[in-house]
Amino acid sequence: MKAAFRTRYGPPEVVTVTEVEKPSPKDGELLIKVHATTVNRTDCALRAAKPFLWRFFTGLIRPNVRILGNEFAGEVHALGAGVTSFAVGDRVFGYNDAGFGAHAEYMTVAHDGTLATMPEGLTFEEAAPSTEGSHYALSVIRAAKIERGHDVLVYGATGAIGSAAVQLLKSIGAGVTAVCGTKDVELVRTLGADKVVDYMTEDFTRDERKYDFVIDAVGKSTFWRCRRLLKPRGVFVVGDLGPWSQNPILALITPLLGGKKVKFPLPKHDQATARYFKELIESGRFKPVIDRRYSLDEILEAHRYVETGRKTGNVVISIGHSS
Repeated sequence: MKAAFRTRYGPPEVVTVTEVEKPSPKDGELLIKVHATTVNRTDCALRAAKPFLWRFFTGLIRPNVRILGNEFAGEVHALGAGVTSFAVGDRVFGYNDAGFGAHAEYMTVAHDGTLATMPEGLTFEEAAPSTEGSHYALSVIRAAKIERGHDVLVYGATGAIGSAAVQLLKSIGAGVTAVCGTKDVELVRTLGADKVVDYMTEDFTRDERKYDFVIDAVGKSTFWRCRRLLKPRGVFVVGDLGPWSQNPILALITPLLGGKKVKFPLPKHDQATARYFKELIESGRFKPVIDRRYSLDEILEAHRYVETGRKTGNVVISIGHSS
């Protein structure tokens, strides 16, 4: 099969599209014929091993994950022993950051992982970007216990996580102020934001309004910078380590001090999460934002583009299968 393969850490150029052996499903696994996937910040971080911490989980000297790609949409091609929840031919979508492997014509996934049958009416390219950024956004919202009526500011509202967070927050009835660059102001309004702040023309941290929660969806701000935006018991919520890897430490310390605090939730992986996104998409309450589309042969360019940090929403890779 054709796959985007790498044998070392480094820049986008370490990835080469080549022929590799097709995997076989083990007990409890599905073999997926991948039709579409994405390149996202997680793929780029793992490819480059930045931060260095990645290496302790994926190989200290050389990567043990050779094929990247954690988000996918495709068809069930074969079943491992004991799998009864899916059938060959099912159209499925999901997320797999345990083994990755979606940047290829075929991949294996656990039958009880974060996957579900595809939402009705979606193409593979539309379904593929539905679970990576959105599951991070959902984990932040649920861990912080954000509910209807809460006032929330989302910093970085145009990335995969931020654009999903705006829509998920509106779906539960929260009030949303979204922060983005000039070119995406109108897009973010269409996602449902009640107020949009253009960070290129004004300093969002000088907003006089106070919020129950501030979500940093890109990991580029800090608790100290956003602290004044929070209500007396407000929460700064982030899924990224932060500029100095400070967020996990602050999440342990600030709750002990009372008042404003940091929360650093870990995402949950299960079928219920994928089914939740399927329901939201079919109801019209969530639609992943797609910036650019590339073929598998163009995946090097996709890595380069994502690494610029300028993408809006998701970058989709279409997998054309060999005959």
